[in-house]
Amino acid sequence: MTPPRLLSFLHAALRPPAVRALCIQVAALLPCALLALLAEALGHGLTLFQAVLLQGVLASALTWKLGLAPWWRVIQLLFPLALMVTSALALPPIVYLVIFIVLLGWYWSTFRTQVPYFPSSQPVWEAVAALLPAQPGLRVIDVGSGLGGMTLHLARLRPDVDCTGIELAPLPWLYSFLRARFTGSRARFIRGDYEKLQFGEYDVVFAYLSPAVMNALYAKARREMKVGSLLVSYEFAIPPYIPDKTIFTTEGAPPLYVWRF
Repeated sequence: MTPPRLLSFLHAALRPPAVRALCIQVAALLPCALLALLAEALGHGLTLFQAVLLQGVLASALTWKLGLAPWWRVIQLLFPLALMVTSALALPPIVYLVIFIVLLGWYWSTFRTQVPYFPSSQPVWEAVAALLPAQPGLRVIDVGSGLGGMTLHLARLRPDVDCTGIELAPLPWLYSFLRARFTGSRARFIRGDYEKLQFGEYDVVFAYLSPAVMNALYAKARREMKVGSLLVSYEFAIPPYIPDKTIFTTEGAPPLYVWRF
């Protein structure tokens, strides 16, 4: 592999924050080990808890220095402590395998997409329903639909509207799909990546995702959506784009941002 291709490969491989966080933990291990050896040589050996805490503090500091999102600092601090606790529990390996499979099914490629599970609430669903024009035949999609609550609510409230949810993680998608099937709902649920959708096929696109992807989402919507269609984002603004409407669903709750194209 030529140097330019190698650099390109490394850049792509290190792009997901989870990969960078793991590399930071590995990088923090060497100075932590050296400090532990130095303390031992000076007659002040570290306990396991002290060594693990030192590892977490160093990893958290490096995470802050390298500019990862603030929540990664907490994760980096607690990760070594969590490993120590799980090791002390000495659970059978099958338990860890089951936990891994469940978490994989629930979060799937969150490490790549940077979009964790954010559930919305009924006041949000009702506010979105109030935004829908009265005309029948509208097409609405909830990107990152999670457990399907909003899509099912809109389908129940507006039987004249085509309501779809798209979810990448298998377990939330399966749960919402089964909810629709067993309740006889007209809501449809797709398992897939919203980036592969054509937003021009929808009149309203609702998103409760993550600040990390909002600018790309807006660019896609602006490029593909029809004139008069709506992009609705719960909680996350998309600077520098000023929304046409900002709605507060309940006192103290995050706002609902609406852009009309």
